[in-house]
Amino acid sequence: VQLQAFGGGLVQAGGSLRLSCEAPGQTFSNNARAWFRQAPGKDRQFVAAISYSGSNTNYADSVKGRFAISRDNGKNTVYLQMNNLKPEDTAVYYCAADRIAYRTTPKLHFSFYGYWGQGTLVTVSS
Repeated sequence: VQLQAFGGGLVQAGGSLRLSCEAPGQTFSNNARAWFRQAPGKDRQFVAAISYSGSNTNYADSVKGRFAISRDNGKNTVYLQMNNLKPEDTAVYYCAADRIAYRTTPKLHFSFYGYWGQGTLVTVSS
């Protein structure tokens, strides 16, 4: 497994969770990183992305103002802080790393990401 995602769980609507994505034995400090999610019966959906330096971020409209992506290159870890969670946020969340290093503008489409984690389930109850 190249990336490992942690932090999912069951939370009530309005609550918060923080997801972490580690890369044991590897370094992706020069790669943009992203989070995607997939709900049952639905396609994989972009959530958030961050450039290799951390200076640029992109968010899906549905999570803007509620989610925040960040990274700690010293720990080779990326985070997704999720606040004011809604039932429609329920999904398996996957972290990913860009195929190409040093991309300054993080991409939104999953095809740009060549390294993936196993996913962590987030369930938001109403």
